[in-house]
This record gives sequence, structure tokens and C-alpha cells, in this order.
Amino acid sequence: MTDELANMDATAQAELVSSGEASPPELVDAAIARSEQVNPEINAIIHDLSEEARAAASNGVPDGPFTGVPFVLKDLGAAFAGQPLHMGMQALKDADFRAPVDTFLAERFRAAGLITIGKTNTPELGILPTTEPKAYGATKNPWDTTRTPGGSSGGSAAAVAAGIVPMAHANDGGGSIRIPASNCGLVGLKPTRQRISEGPLIGDNLSGLTAELVVSRSVRDSARILDAVQGPAPGDPYFAPLPVRPYVKELTDESTGLRIGMMKEPAVPSEVDPDCVKAVEKAAKLLESLGHEVTGDSPFDMIPNEGIGLDIEDSFLTRWAAGQAAVLQQMGMIAGREITAADVEPLTWALAEIGRERSSGRYLLDVGIHHGISRMIAGWFHAGHELLLTPTMAEVAPPLGTFDDSGSDPMDAFRRAFPSGAFTALFNVTGQPAISLPLHWTDEGVPVGVQLVAPSGREDVLLRVAAQLERAQPWAERTPPVFAA
Repeated sequence: MTDELANMDATAQAELVSSGEASPPELVDAAIARSEQVNPEINAIIHDLSEEARAAASNGVPDGPFTGVPFVLKDLGAAFAGQPLHMGMQALKDADFRAPVDTFLAERFRAAGLITIGKTNTPELGILPTTEPKAYGATKNPWDTTRTPGGSSGGSAAAVAAGIVPMAHANDGGGSIRIPASNCGLVGLKPTRQRISEGPLIGDNLSGLTAELVVSRSVRDSARILDAVQGPAPGDPYFAPLPVRPYVKELTDESTGLRIGMMKEPAVPSEVDPDCVKAVEKAAKLLESLGHEVTGDSPFDMIPNEGIGLDIEDSFLTRWAAGQAAVLQQMGMIAGREITAADVEPLTWALAEIGRERSSGRYLLDVGIHHGISRMIAGWFHAGHELLLTPTMAEVAPPLGTFDDSGSDPMDAFRRAFPSGAFTALFNVTGQPAISLPLHWTDEGVPVGVQLVAPSGREDVLLRVAAQLERAQPWAERTPPVFAA
């Protein structure tokens, strides 16, 4: 059964439980066995929660859409009280820091019936689009172990791609769901801003840049888990409008005739790998074959890159750096001492220094620039487009070691990240939902994702079209060289 389970998505595994063909303890034991088989090679899971998972599976699992299905939490964001929470930091690892409370999202994962067997690797504070923290070492891409699985949800993506679990928690502040999904051949949906609560300790992280959900093997898993965990929680500063109907209803909708724009050049100037261009062009033809109109129009057609590129890039840096400065100050409050450069990686400290140097006025000015960009893109959708098609990334999964911050300027690693986040970070700025789908592989067998973006609140359209693409060009049978079966 272990081999069969490795090839099943979370919905199929849940159906085994509901039909009585398998029990939660059997699913959990099989996932733990798969982890023991492949995790030593890819270093995806860094905190083993096997015994807790076995106890949870044997003591009455909540009745939800994924009852008994094994799951992993990224070691950043959603957490259960008392479990390790190190966020890729050596200082928190050394202190054996534990989450003080259950987050609302973790509670909703548990209520959906998911059983957490471990926590996954992440770069320090989720900063980079690779997963190579000094605290826990590099996570390897199961499709090519010399390459990064992406970041910051790289551990989660590697665990799903390698067949350990069918779905895994992930979050996204500049592409951290969609980039690992692209690199690992998975589905990665970033929901609308504040579709999912980040409470109780966080209101809107980085003033709304981040979003929470999962990486998964199938569109239906992403739809079902979104139904299970979306919606406001007490004290949230604001929230996305509730869906008109459950997202799973979109999975069988065959509507056609959507008007879809296409953007093959990113808003922040960056060279685009030919395979990434090929991926989006193939996706455009596939969409047209399904009855949709791909216009080739882009929100930025009327504005030269030179006119906005610097504003997007540098204003994003203001918000990103402010977030690192704030997090280090919060950690100092928890630790009862000031956090110093010796406590963190060089890039983390360099970003925090930028965050401290830029004024509050500069911060509000740059947030205002982002609001303007958001209105421009929203206006483009309002004027007649339902979706925008782009590459997920401007590069194919780069080699491990590419994002090195040990030189004279640690910010070189941050600048090197631009091609990975060239198409994704923009929609953290605007808050719109976006999904990466595994529709292309290079000649060397490395996955390359394509991204679809919808107006705010319209995950229904994304999931509807994503399900159509999955039916037309299935990817479920593709498995990487490192796979637990």
C-alpha cells in the first residue's frame, strides 16, 4: 500500500479512509515509512513529529475533507503550541524555541482531518527563493538533486514531490508557494490577500505581502483545502470577500470563452529563460484549444518597464526589509536581549539594516506606490480580462549554492533572487490570487510552471481554469527520480 499511497493525492487518500479501505494509523505509518526512505537524501523534513502523529491518528481524528491524511507544516507560519518553530534560524534552533500558541490556520488544518507528521525546512525567515539555511542545510529538489526546490516553501514542496505526503503547508511573500511549485512540478495557489487568517499573533504580515495555503499534487486538493481553511478569524484586521459557492464546485465547470492576457516579460526587467517562454506559449495554445481567448495583452503594455521597474523593485525592498527589521526586534523581545549580526545570516542582517535606515515616511510612500500599481492592474482586469497568463519564474530551477550571501555584499544574494521572483512578487504587492501549474518540463526533465493570475477575490476562476488544464494535460503520472515508491 505504501507504493500506491505515494502516487495518490490527498483527496484519494481521504477516500480510502471514508470507504474503510484504510485507517488513519495506516496512512500515517506509511507516510512515516516513505519519509524514512527518501528524506535522508533530500532533507525536506527537519522536525520529526512521528510519535505525535501516531498518537493523533489513534485517538479520534476530526471528521473533515482530509480525515486521516498525513501532512507536514512548514517551519514558518502555521504552528501548533509546543512544537518547534525555528524559521530557518540557528539562534532559535539553539534555544529550542517552541510555538507559544496554536495558529488559527494550524487549527483549521487539524479540523480538516490532516495529521502532521513533521515540519519542513525553510530559508532563514523565508527570505530567499531557495531552501538552504545554515541552521539545517540545503533541501534538494527530487527532480534533480543538484538544483534547489525553491523557497521559501522548498522543504514542503520537496516532501510532496518525493511522495512523502500528498499535500503540505506553504506560504508566500514574494512567490514562496508558486516558486517551489514550479521547481518541483506541483500545484501552488497563492490566495487573495487575507483570504486565510494569519492570527492570532499576526494581523497582516509585512502589511499584507504574505499569504498562506499549501503546495499540492492536484487542483482538487488545493480547492478542497481552500474551502476548509479560508475565511476570517476573530480579530483579523480585514479579510477577503467570501466565495459565492464552495471552490470544489469549480472543478467540474466547463465554462469557456474567458479573455486571458499574456505577459512574457516581467515588470522588473529580467532575462527570461527560453524554457519559461516555451512553457507559457504552450499553455496559451492549450487554453485556446479549450475555448478561451488568449489576447497577448498585458497590464504593462502602455507603460515602459523603465518607467515603473525601479519603483516596484525598490519599493518592494522597503517593505521586505522593514519586515526583517520588525521580526528581529520582536525576537529580541522574546529572547530578552538584543538580536545582533552574530545571531543571523549576513543577508538577514543586511535587510534588517535597510529596514531600520528607511524612514516611516518612505515606508508609507512605497506602500502608496504599490496601491497605485494594484489599482492599475485591477483596472486592466475590470476593462475586459478575466485572467493573466505568465511564466511562474524567469528561470528554470537554479543550482544549489546560487544564492550565496557570504561575499562582501550580502545583498548580492537578494538581487540574484530577482529572476526567480520576477513574475510572482508583483502579485504579492497587488494582493491578487495566482496559481502555478506544472505544464512544462525541460529536455533534462526539470519542471517549469506557468502562472495564472485573477482579479482579487476570484480564486473560483483560477481553480475552474486550472482544473480544465489539468484534465487536458494531466501531470499526476509524472514522478521525479527521487520518489518514495
